[in-house]
Amino acid sequence: MSDRLMLLDAASLYFRAFYGVPDTVRAPSGVPVNAVRGFLDIIARLVAEFEPTHLVACWDDDWRPQWRVDLIPTYKLHRVATTTEDGTAIEETPYLLDAQIPVIRAVLDALGICVLGAPQHEADDVVGSLARQAEASVDVVTGDRDLFQLVDDSRNVRVIYTARGMSKLELVTDEVVRSKYGIDPGQYADFAVLRGDASDGLPGVAGIGEKTAANLLNEYGDLHGIIAAAADNDIPMSASLRLKITAAADYLEVAPKVVEVVPDLTFPPYDARIRSLTSERRAAMDKLTEEWGLGGSAKRVVEALDHAAG
Repeated sequence: MSDRLMLLDAASLYFRAFYGVPDTVRAPSGVPVNAVRGFLDIIARLVAEFEPTHLVACWDDDWRPQWRVDLIPTYKLHRVATTTEDGTAIEETPYLLDAQIPVIRAVLDALGICVLGAPQHEADDVVGSLARQAEASVDVVTGDRDLFQLVDDSRNVRVIYTARGMSKLELVTDEVVRSKYGIDPGQYADFAVLRGDASDGLPGVAGIGEKTAANLLNEYGDLHGIIAAAADNDIPMSASLRLKITAAADYLEVAPKVVEVVPDLTFPPYDARIRSLTSERRAAMDKLTEEWGLGGSAKRVVEALDHAAG
């Protein structure tokens, strides 16, 4: 079987697990473990259904990098709960979830699942770099449509989109992006810049929505072509659109760097191949399962990984 790399947008998935599994699911101590168990069930389902040979949980070492905030100060601003004395922004996270994240990390370690992050970068950048650099086929698992910019049939990179829930997973390919938005995946980052995204604090270009953004990209190719057309009165463009583009010049100069995932991060040596658990890892997993009451979720993920390892 040819290699297939599965990249998990970890935070996207454990947030989905937290909200998808009732917090009445608890450890013997009474502490909620709904996110932990839900996350394990998600991994078990994905590994069993899509049969990756390699698996990486991509981590937010910095969920709101300062270099992105310096470019667009509103970036993810509405998600900031508080700021520490050294200026670090703390993400607003449900406290019942916050307590489960260290358990998720411990379980991933016990399972031997590779976890990768990068200083001053988000999980999206880790996903983007690994996907761009991979020689294998790639499945990106996320509920974040910004990662549609990575879709590339020619390189066998697709997105397994979770926004509608695990029972309605959507495989996003070149044709899916075209049918949804009327653009190619390679234009998606420019499309997102023009349209904006309230969930990320990106204002977009005032007066330009998805349809107009797609029309502009089809007419002028990319953001550089659109900006050049707006600046050249000899190139056909309506006066109202020309005004909207030129009025947003400062935003359009910096937004692409914020929206585009970083493609060239480097990582320490790592091994993402799925392997059966060693006796030491099984013992560690058994201990965590007992302590946190992970029950059938732990059993299912171990079985899925064992089967994938062959």
